[in-house]
Amino acid sequence: MKKKRALISVSNKDGIVGFAKELVELGFEIISTGGTKNALKEGGIPVIGISDVTGFPEILEGRVKTLHPKIHGGLLAKYDDPSHQAQMSDNHIEKIDLVCVNLYPFKETISKPGVTPEQAIENIDIGGPAMLRASAKNHLYITVLVDPADYKQVIDEYKKNQGTSLETRRTLAAKVFRHTAAYDALIAEYMTNLAGEQQPEKMTVTYELKQSLRYGENPHQKAAFYQKPLGSSFSVAAAEQLHGKELSYNNINDANAALQIVKEFSEPAAVAVKHMNPCGVGTGKNLFEAFEKAFEADPVSIFGGIVALNREVDRETARKLYEIFLEIIIAPSFSDEAFEILSAKKNLRLLKVSFDGKGNKENTLSSIEGGLLVQEQDAFGFDDAEISVPTKREPTDVEWEALKLAWKVVKHVKSNAIVVSDKDRTLGIGAGQMNRVGAAKIALEQAGSKAKGAALASDAFFPMEDTVEAAAKAGVTAIIQPGGSVRDADSIKKADEYGIAMVFTGVRHFRH
Repeated sequence: MKKKRALISVSNKDGIVGFAKELVELGFEIISTGGTKNALKEGGIPVIGISDVTGFPEILEGRVKTLHPKIHGGLLAKYDDPSHQAQMSDNHIEKIDLVCVNLYPFKETISKPGVTPEQAIENIDIGGPAMLRASAKNHLYITVLVDPADYKQVIDEYKKNQGTSLETRRTLAAKVFRHTAAYDALIAEYMTNLAGEQQPEKMTVTYELKQSLRYGENPHQKAAFYQKPLGSSFSVAAAEQLHGKELSYNNINDANAALQIVKEFSEPAAVAVKHMNPCGVGTGKNLFEAFEKAFEADPVSIFGGIVALNREVDRETARKLYEIFLEIIIAPSFSDEAFEILSAKKNLRLLKVSFDGKGNKENTLSSIEGGLLVQEQDAFGFDDAEISVPTKREPTDVEWEALKLAWKVVKHVKSNAIVVSDKDRTLGIGAGQMNRVGAAKIALEQAGSKAKGAALASDAFFPMEDTVEAAAKAGVTAIIQPGGSVRDADSIKKADEYGIAMVFTGVRHFRH
């Protein structure tokens, strides 16, 4: 009985020698290329070289070796079609029953610091995807593997049934097409960036499953968490979970929101988030002081919230955090003492995030029914703004500090958004209102008497003078807003009437 044939050509050689040995024991003969052939030979496995099959040498530094009719004829033939059988016989093409291929390490190559375009391009696999796609297309007859995790299942099926089921082959073929699509998507992204294309006519993105979730925003919604290959290290996706329950869909959204806010600060800072809006932000000489300020900003809303910190959590801060019911604490690190204190809470999730990548800027993708919205991340900061002061009075030094903090925070609050703050903590936050004065009333009411002498930030301009009026009556003495309304003069006049210093930034921060 004629032997079955397996074609093996892999960059990831994990488990390949053991897999090939099992195939040989099952009656396969192995054909292979280059480094894989050498690895199998070293493992004591008899191997036929590709050149022995094609009768043609590997050429162009190995760029061409498997792109040959004697390989692709064996991969694409319909083995139960008499005309295909005849053509194979006439051209001395032999059937290939199993293909095991994975691709040049393009992702790993472009992730290396200082990699050149020439190095990246040399790691674009051509023959590998061609063999995989051909085999996957022909899965009615061929078993195709791209993932070492599937070796055992295939061997077990061969041992039990002398072959694989159509269901298995179809599942493996689908995996191959996902794999090659993801591979091509990474190449497309790299080449698009290399060419400097800003809005290509087609956009293909790829993500890798990080975690299946119990449910989405609500228990009746299925959900999963995917990670971008080579995505930012400063992210929930790249975080190391040190302790606690599995993250939920809402946890991940809230944690991301907290991280985006805390990266605005270079000084010790603490951010508390509920439902993707900050409920308290504080800064200080050290982390303990910063967290105390964030907690004091809204000791009610922080209950059950997420806290992000931009310094290592020490023992003193951990003891304060322990007193509160929190879902997640995110930090660059935790001291041994802090971890011991916080891990005593079985369900509290502790996430360690690298702050080295906080300067990375990734596009923001938002799905809509039938489409995708893509935009640059809002990385515009206070130092980027063309600041002007249209009022008679300029802010004092203390007011400037309060305005800067409020402006950093309001950028991350759902629109319409108003933030009231002093120089080192938020005092009131109005989020997601249908009109701006409504958001202001919520923020000012929360701030209460603390609004006296405080600063107020608005994510967009004032269409009416009513927000300035409300702020003035609450005791606010400085306001920062984009400006640009046709009725700016009314707001400026009202600010001057109350002696308020108003600052224009020229840039709005809508967040929907």
